[in-house]
Amino acid sequence: MLNRLRQWLCPDLAIDLGTANTLVSVQGRGIVLNEPSVVALEKGSRRVLGKGTAVGKLARQMLGRTPDGITAVRPLKDGVITDFELCEAMLRYFIRKARRQGGGLRPRVVIAVPGGITPVERRAVFNSAERAGAGRIYLIDEAKAAGIGSGLPISEPIASMICDIGGGTTEVAILSLADVVVGRSVRVAGDEMDEAIVEYFKQHFSLRIGTQTAERIKLEIGSAYPLTQELTSEINGLDTISGVPRKAVVTSEELREALHDPLAAILSCIKSVIEQCKPELVADLADTGIVLTGGGALLRGLDLLLTEQLGIPVRVADEPLTTVARGTAICLEHLARWRDSLDAGDGPA
Repeated sequence: MLNRLRQWLCPDLAIDLGTANTLVSVQGRGIVLNEPSVVALEKGSRRVLGKGTAVGKLARQMLGRTPDGITAVRPLKDGVITDFELCEAMLRYFIRKARRQGGGLRPRVVIAVPGGITPVERRAVFNSAERAGAGRIYLIDEAKAAGIGSGLPISEPIASMICDIGGGTTEVAILSLADVVVGRSVRVAGDEMDEAIVEYFKQHFSLRIGTQTAERIKLEIGSAYPLTQELTSEINGLDTISGVPRKAVVTSEELREALHDPLAAILSCIKSVIEQCKPELVADLADTGIVLTGGGALLRGLDLLLTEQLGIPVRVADEPLTTVARGTAICLEHLARWRDSLDAGDGPA
């Protein structure tokens, strides 16, 4: 009875703390918040605009468009916290927005983090979440959360392989018996794809574009594998020679060339994980294949490219953008079952 009352007053939270976006689930209600991991500041003062409310969607709209007195920043890069103070402010805002008034109670929180972060980086997540208002804090590896969220039978004695391509990191793992057997995290993902497109335009079109423009064109016509009908799009940028605005037409073939290096790095990561796995589990992959999650999984033809290069079936999860958040929420709902496999820091279980 007391536990139900506490959950009504102060429901627990599951957070997918991503480089590009942060998703928050409330126990019993599902995902209630999905906003960019961006904070807008008064330049020089490090004070969040709008009395601390210029966070998320509002702040992202300011990226690349701010006047001299305002700066929009992302507190995370490559899946890790680069600015503790701003990450704390961002988490505090998201936690307050997602939950009811808790009567002074602090919610238990399960946070999904990249598997490859260091102990120091993990401690930074604990500290930032605690100062932002969280009570008991648990960390779960993003790959495991993605496996749970995509409905894979990770508790069974067979291999389930996940490849989660987020904004800052790509998490690749083979799971069996509810744990990661072999896993690897590389800091090559959606952000690096966008930067590769920016650099390609600079080198081949003498055109300077922003990362948000690169992301938009990637979603519009980008592909990892030849399309039945190739696409074209017009893009605006700044001519690096004349210094005046100019338009250019880009094709999906050209974008594939721009994305070659980051995609090759992700493919190499997947191959290295498979090579480290025991033969019995590798044999399972011939049937179970690989599931792609995260925003990068939405790139056209990525499943076809990986299937061709690896020789095993590859499919994209349903609603890949929210797979990690859903898995983290499921873990929270069944915390008694998963608690022993989570990182609880130094506090009591």
